[in-house]
Amino acid sequence: MCLACLTRSSLPSSSARPGPLGLLGGTFDPIHLAHLRLAEEACEALALDKVRLIPAGQPPHRGEPGSTPDDRLHMARLAVSGNPRLEVDDGEVRSPRKSYTVLTLERLRAEVGPEQPLVLILGADAFQGLPTWHRWTELFELTHIAVANRPGYAPHGRRWPGALSPELDEACRQRQITDPARLRERSCGYVIPFDMTPLAISASLIRDLVRTGTSPRYLLPDSVLDYIGLHHLYDNHE
Repeated sequence: MCLACLTRSSLPSSSARPGPLGLLGGTFDPIHLAHLRLAEEACEALALDKVRLIPAGQPPHRGEPGSTPDDRLHMARLAVSGNPRLEVDDGEVRSPRKSYTVLTLERLRAEVGPEQPLVLILGADAFQGLPTWHRWTELFELTHIAVANRPGYAPHGRRWPGALSPELDEACRQRQITDPARLRERSCGYVIPFDMTPLAISASLIRDLVRTGTSPRYLLPDSVLDYIGLHHLYDNHE
């Protein structure tokens, strides 16, 4: 395993290294309780100092969102209000470029420096599609990757890494760990699975409920629901 970030001799020991910062990106159109629960459970399961939610400005792999980047950023900020372990990053929303994860990680790595462990939180389906991402092999040189069990997937022990494509399996074979404490050893380079509570909530369901005049209450924070109503978001969403 040849990882520059894993062999940089100038880095401090794990005891002196800053605690790991979780990163959870998404369109968040709108943000809902499954997003927030994933962030909360990742924080607990992986002993993260915080989780930073990163709304996509221009998602490269999907159609135009139903609400503006500024609306989605504002809803994310409303959703995390009152939880000191969750924060929102506006970097992708403010950027004129497409929201490629590798570019965001390069920006964040420059911001926090080489010592801070970063932990990119992905669902199992997104992780399995990693080889289709822009400059995907470079992600391991910038961050750890935490893979969450999501609704519709069997527990990790019965499907991973055997269900991975050969190229992703090869990339992850020597990187996989199971002890979250090891995330503090390095600033990047490990892959760790963790389980989350299945919540079959989707942003598309919420948009459809709003569009048809049906209440989506208790699927997302009341503050976000109030914002949607105040600004008439998704009323004409197709």
